[in-house]
Amino acid sequence: MAHFPDAPTPHHDLSTGISPFAYPLSLPDPAVFTRLPEEYEEADLQAAAATAYGLSSSDMVVAGAGSQSLISLLPRLLPARRVCLLGPTYSGHAQAWRLQGVPVEQVTDPAALEHAARQAGTVCVVCNPNNPDGRLLPAVWLRGLADQCAEQGSVLIVDEAFMDFEKESVAPLLPHSALVVLRSFGKTYGLPGVRLGFLLANPERAAQARALLGAWPVGSLGLAAGRQALRDTAWLCTARRQACTAHTRLSHLLDAAGLCHTGQVSLFTLVLHPEAPALWYHFCTYGLVTRIFADQPGRLRLGLPASEEAWSRLGTALQAWAARTSGPTA
Repeated sequence: MAHFPDAPTPHHDLSTGISPFAYPLSLPDPAVFTRLPEEYEEADLQAAAATAYGLSSSDMVVAGAGSQSLISLLPRLLPARRVCLLGPTYSGHAQAWRLQGVPVEQVTDPAALEHAARQAGTVCVVCNPNNPDGRLLPAVWLRGLADQCAEQGSVLIVDEAFMDFEKESVAPLLPHSALVVLRSFGKTYGLPGVRLGFLLANPERAAQARALLGAWPVGSLGLAAGRQALRDTAWLCTARRQACTAHTRLSHLLDAAGLCHTGQVSLFTLVLHPEAPALWYHFCTYGLVTRIFADQPGRLRLGLPASEEAWSRLGTALQAWAARTSGPTA
């Protein structure tokens, strides 16, 4: 925003898919920061996550400092001859594998991913819901894909970073031998600074992952926040309704501005427009930061505004865009 000094302030960040409905976290006693985390605290976090994600045992839960750190762990955990991603999708997955010298292919057709799953030694990666287009694949199809992977000694990774507000999780399929699931805490609970995420897998693979992470993978704040929030099912239900309502509101604003958009996930919407870079620039002049993609110039992702002032400014910016692009009236 230093490039837009005349934009109104404060700047509103709509570039992320983080929920604007932050969990009302009760901070732990400061004394917990004067000691290392105890084993029982991590075990209790694993138990809370297992219940929240529909797992039969906490032995299938691995807690880490954010799902991004667990994505970076995957190439060390899973031997692979090749990786096939269903994209376009979150770039962090491809980067993690390429850094370890593993060939990465990206396909856009689910049928092509099914073909890859039938090749021994392949790691298949699906973000569900997908980022940035919000595509949501049925859990029944993903189960079939995991079964195909199991037959060939391959593995399916399903990144469910945005799944808490949706209904197609494959986590309850565990302990499936060929399935690894990732879940994000910060996005759902609006607390990204806590740095907490989960890898879910069969007990043997989960134990290997914990060994690779080493002792104390989650700090005291993450342990306290996760144990508290993951058990607050009433709050999650309310936040899910709030996100759905906000997504509908955002869709109506985009419709009124004549902008085409897509996505089935609550926390963000993808605008499809040939002048997406110009629209990004336009939003910046209004102090609104959105997500643009250098490799996908016709796409622009918007998250949910966090305040009525942000909603108002977004509405004003969209009205101005619509007026500018519609041209003079007769």
